Amino acid sequence: MKTVKFIDTTLRQNGFSREHALTFKEKLEIARSLDRVRVDVLELPPLSGSKADLLSSRTIASLVSAAVSGTVEVQGNLVDDTWESIRNARSASLNVSAPVSTVQMEYACHMKAPAMLTAILDTVKKCRFHCEQVEFTAVDATRAEKDFLIKAVQTAIEAGASRITLCDTAGILLPAEYAAFFKEVRDAAGKEGVEFFAQTSNAMSMACACAASALAEGADGVKCTAVSSDLPALEDVVRFVELKGTALDLNTRIRTTELTRTVSQLTRMLGSEKPETTQEDTVSSDMPGVCLDANDGINEVISVIHQLGYELSDEDNSKVFEAFRQVAQNKHFVGPRELDAIIASTAMQVPSAYKLDSFVINSGNVIRATANIALEKDGQKLCSVAVGDGPVDASFLAIEQIIGHHYELDDFQIQTVTEGREAMGSALVKLRANGKLYSGNGISTDIIGASIRAYLSALNKIVYEEA
Repeated sequence: MKTVKFIDTTLRQNGFSREHALTFKEKLEIARSLDRVRVDVLELPPLSGSKADLLSSRTIASLVSAAVSGTVEVQGNLVDDTWESIRNARSASLNVSAPVSTVQMEYACHMKAPAMLTAILDTVKKCRFHCEQVEFTAVDATRAEKDFLIKAVQTAIEAGASRITLCDTAGILLPAEYAAFFKEVRDAAGKEGVEFFAQTSNAMSMACACAASALAEGADGVKCTAVSSDLPALEDVVRFVELKGTALDLNTRIRTTELTRTVSQLTRMLGSEKPETTQEDTVSSDMPGVCLDANDGINEVISVIHQLGYELSDEDNSKVFEAFRQVAQNKHFVGPRELDAIIASTAMQVPSAYKLDSFVINSGNVIRATANIALEKDGQKLCSVAVGDGPVDASFLAIEQIIGHHYELDDFQIQTVTEGREAMGSALVKLRANGKLYSGNGISTDIIGASIRAYLSALNKIVYEEA
């Protein structure tokens, strides 16, 4: 029985259709949700060149177990940056997207057919240099001249593409017509070991029917989206496979029991209008309306702990509640930030796999910040130097280089705990690993030192659980 593969384009498609761009946290929530229902590939949008794009792609790639596909425009020069942003994914691939109809080639890329073939060849080769899995997406394929389309697909395959997607971008074909078109191109240009995917349009409300006809004709998979879009709905195509799978000898690895709930949650989240947010807003742990006091019991405290994103053991929940009660007796209320600090200093206290040996920071208004960090692990000294956008960023990057892994920075907070010139600074770092949140706290008269110690505190908790 053949397993149908699903490439989900929610992250790619939705950002172009909303009045306000997706926030950092929304992107992560979408990625986590789709990963839970076991989509095969998460397709990310092309990079714009901004640091926010790089950060979100890099974080998503390290967060999910699904394959991650980074999109590269055929005329773009961001192949290296795109690969760098997803290279830490469990399975990373690059997707070369190129228009193949005459009107789209000239309008979108200002290219004639020969120049487009050269661009496809060069871009796919660049992508193949970085990874084994390269996709070629033929945009507006159903309006292309048939001979040129077949030549473009053959060129991509010769350059190293192992997945081909044929797009009915304009949505001009009926299901039977798309199935015949798909079969003709695949049979003429296909090669053993190359997968062919269908991408259909809902312009005539037939996206799912066209995708189903391609699956019946032997397509290896379909590009879908989990929420309302011009592409076929993931839920609809999965339902088709469930109903007709036995007759067509098809199945799917999608978790259908979770899919409906996930789609409903994402639809509510993406359908609501949001005020414009800044990058700083997206990494804040503030939760308006959440406020605890001494009258709240352990169940209420645990509920807020879950809302903050933590999954603690019963023992750690009890420790946090006891520490909360002591704080609540001296304060009118305890908010999310105070509870974060309590969790960081109370829950899951573990041996230090990594210990701070020394750090040297260089920073100024005319140079980029550099951090020289030395850690100790199992009696061995480990050192690294990194350049960052500031001393804290450089320090965290240096630690990542030492451990050889990037963890998502979910939140970072600093505050003073005493007054005066030599005031003690407290830092809180929240890292996410395999979907779970770990927090660390650090205190020092040097705020950079406090930040480094907080990062190591969270890191040691991750290392302890993964051991």
